Amino acid sequence: MGSKNHEIVPTPLIEKIARLRGGSSGVHKSIATLAKAGLIARMKEAKYDGYRLTYGGLDYLALHTHAARKDVYSVGSRIGVGKESDIMIVADEKGKQKVLKIHRLGRISFRTVKANRDYLRNRSTGSWMYLSRLAAIKEFAFMKALYEEGFPVPEPIAQSRHTIVMSLVDALPMRQVSSVPDPASLYADLIALILRLAKHGLIHGDFNEFNILIREEKDAEDPSSITLTPIIIDFPQMVSMDHPNAEMYFDRDVQCIKRFFERRFHFVSTTPGPFYKDAKKTVGKDGAKRLDAALEASGFTKKMAKDLEAAIREQQESRNDEEDSDDYEEDSDKEKASNEDTDVDDGRLQVIGDHVQLGTEGDLKKLTINDGT
Repeated sequence: MGSKNHEIVPTPLIEKIARLRGGSSGVHKSIATLAKAGLIARMKEAKYDGYRLTYGGLDYLALHTHAARKDVYSVGSRIGVGKESDIMIVADEKGKQKVLKIHRLGRISFRTVKANRDYLRNRSTGSWMYLSRLAAIKEFAFMKALYEEGFPVPEPIAQSRHTIVMSLVDALPMRQVSSVPDPASLYADLIALILRLAKHGLIHGDFNEFNILIREEKDAEDPSSITLTPIIIDFPQMVSMDHPNAEMYFDRDVQCIKRFFERRFHFVSTTPGPFYKDAKKTVGKDGAKRLDAALEASGFTKKMAKDLEAAIREQQESRNDEEDSDDYEEDSDKEKASNEDTDVDDGRLQVIGDHVQLGTEGDLKKLTINDGT
């Protein structure tokens, strides 16, 4: 509550908000416990005595909300480490597996401090938390609208702070697919999805092999016949077909698919386009519902959209700079394959073998992971 108006929350304000039994001494005891667990942190160079919420504390608050709503009962292994998010397997009380996505905007900028020094000077940890929450709100709103309209997306289940709970899709990221029986057919399906989104007033904005899952579905009558179905994920950067830079985003999505299919499957379409000017004419046609209005309907203001868009643009620029010298995704895959036990600093989720728990002290082999990694 204090973080809404303060980057560093003054201790007297914490006492006032908390209203704990035992008065000031009780509050200070609780503060000490939380700080030791890494859920809050004291700022040494602050002009006054105060604390800030850590990402670990934010994770804890989000998980507490999901648990109270009965959406999450247990947390399993981490299945993905992206540049702007962590992906975890979770389950409800009945054992049904789901996916927990934890947005971590600012991760790239902290990893490339030298390249972003001027930008970081105007970015506090608190504002990155705010932007991560905006990313989660926006993604959940669009995922819900797309799911209700019958688009191939995971089922959105819940959203709290910077996290989203969604259904677990049995599929592989397209970047992990080395070959397909009919590249032309899959290519046509993906281009059709771009055009279908456009018809509903939307552009994905990051439509590439990292954000497309491929699900195999066997024919019940002919088990040897397999159909590949693309599933779209990741929507924080999605924009309207009326966006000032809509044509650039649309063309970029199309070119990403063309380049990937040429490089991976040696497939080049003989059909030019599709082109933004043609797709623009189809918006709202044949009774297609305009989904670009779904975001404002969710309470997402224009200022929120402007703040988030600026942050995502910075993230993408940082990502492009970094990819020139460092294949971060390969490193992430190696990390997932490792059997090393890890203890995550700053109160974050702790990965121990095949399960995850909130960080506690113990005789673990430690791999320190700072905010920037």
